[in-house]
Amino acid sequence: MQQNWAPKEITPDAVGAEPTADGLRDLLGGRFDVADGLLHEKALVFRGFGVEPASLDPILDLLLPNRLAYVQGNSPRTKVGKNVYTSTEYPAEYPISMHNELSYAHQWPARLVFFCEQAAATGGGTPIVDSAAVLEALDPEVRAAFAGGVRYTQNLHGGRGFGKSWQETFETDSRDEVETYLASTGATWEWNASGGLKLRQVRPSTTRHPVTGAEVWFNQSDQWHVAGLDGDMAQTLAQILPEDDLPQTVSFADGTPIPAEYITHVRDTAWRLAVDVPWRTGDLMVIDNVAVAHGRQSFTGPRRVLVAMSD
Repeated sequence: MQQNWAPKEITPDAVGAEPTADGLRDLLGGRFDVADGLLHEKALVFRGFGVEPASLDPILDLLLPNRLAYVQGNSPRTKVGKNVYTSTEYPAEYPISMHNELSYAHQWPARLVFFCEQAAATGGGTPIVDSAAVLEALDPEVRAAFAGGVRYTQNLHGGRGFGKSWQETFETDSRDEVETYLASTGATWEWNASGGLKLRQVRPSTTRHPVTGAEVWFNQSDQWHVAGLDGDMAQTLAQILPEDDLPQTVSFADGTPIPAEYITHVRDTAWRLAVDVPWRTGDLMVIDNVAVAHGRQSFTGPRRVLVAMSD
């Protein structure tokens, strides 16, 4: 296992490029192979090119071959452009633990790009971690317990309620479109009398990188489990609602509860191995979403980081 891993930082001076958005665009469109860079480095940080929102779109077109919509995403986000979203609107005072985007879904993006439109006054970095290193570092008892996979349960309201609505989650108001989509995913679902949707899906706890074949920890059990909830509202919900009625929960694949100590072990192991990437306004970071998991540090002051993804 690679030791002391960190993302590769790329600056104009290091690659002989103009310190402008045009310089970055020329670099990405010519002599720099992003796919090869990600294969060897897993994450790339482009710093010092002065990228602004107005110059972002052509750069994303080069970094992301096929920009995807954030369908079935569980994080609160706002769509701000052509499949470009706020990275999260989770409260600033709470960190977000390490996760691979949409690892609970039947399909996930291969690549993510983050763009820092405005750096926070303090904190707000995006920590990342080698997913294979997380798997290797887990206690053998925990790894064995998760070997059969996990079952995710979502309760998506129909317009009023806690958490996200099914309309936001699937970016449509059509039940037929949702059911057509879900029919291809192996999920089970049911509509309730209030217009909400209960969704269950069983997924593996690990996967293999499509190029290297490396097995990696690849699930979001620590974010979906009640033991991983942050904030007063989350804790209150866990106290007043049956677990199966919470916006999202997780168990082992057969429905057996996951012990809280397993969840904290997974969460703490990933945090211990993570490398923080502090933001400067205008930075971009592209990551291999299978090889690398990401999170968010708590912060103060205004912060705006955008995210886009591709297959």
